[in-house]
Amino acid sequence: MQRVVAAAIVVAALGASVAIALSRRGADQGARCGPGFVADGARCRVPDRACPAPLVVTSAGCDAPRVTVLVPSAAIAVGPSDWEAQGRVLPRSIRVQAFRIDAFEVTRGRLGLTDDPARAASGIPRDEAVALCASAGGRLPTEDEWIVAAASAMNPPRRYPWGDTGAVCRRAAWGLEATCARGADGPDTVGAHASGDTPLGLHDLAGNVAEWVSDDAPGPEPMGVVKGGSWRDTQASELRIWARRAVPTDARDASVGFRCVYAP
Repeated sequence: MQRVVAAAIVVAALGASVAIALSRRGADQGARCGPGFVADGARCRVPDRACPAPLVVTSAGCDAPRVTVLVPSAAIAVGPSDWEAQGRVLPRSIRVQAFRIDAFEVTRGRLGLTDDPARAASGIPRDEAVALCASAGGRLPTEDEWIVAAASAMNPPRRYPWGDTGAVCRRAAWGLEATCARGADGPDTVGAHASGDTPLGLHDLAGNVAEWVSDDAPGPEPMGVVKGGSWRDTQASELRIWARRAVPTDARDASVGFRCVYAP
């Protein structure tokens, strides 16, 4: 009898722990969208008849404003600053001149699509991204420029665009297939995770879509580099400023998008 009672107590305790864990996970998912946005499955959506900041009303609907942020010239040291970078990051110094960069990832609305215009554009090969930036008077950033922008020109750079800690669901659109949500079929609304913004005011540099840079990567076929992690990533380490991923330059990868840089 004592064993039965003990087993019942253990089962009840486990059930309570699971319930608490699910409750906390549900609360985290409910809080992962910034003020004014509505959690809808894996998405943070714009509510009907509203356009929450930092988005604005455009001819395409509620979309990201066409604004850029000035990144000052900087010299920073990059290296394996945490154990997860060991063997992945070679120590080096970065020097870049001042430039301007899109505050938001390029959206569907910016490409002329009125269906879900504030959603980050994705599935764009690198050459197309290069051409789209050129048509706007810009170009893709280099990897060094992207790192300096994500670090807000601070030396040494932080682990994440927002700081050294706090890789939680409300800071970025990541793990939308398993970790922070389930059932995602693509990237999220830009600007919907304000607590993950950089000190310079750049949105979604971690998560949502991994972003093309102009650097090449070694491989048996033409390969390019993407930065920042994406909605598909389940490991917080993929959101780190130093993380990078090689992608075929002609790939139409639903986890890859871009933003442009311009002369200062």
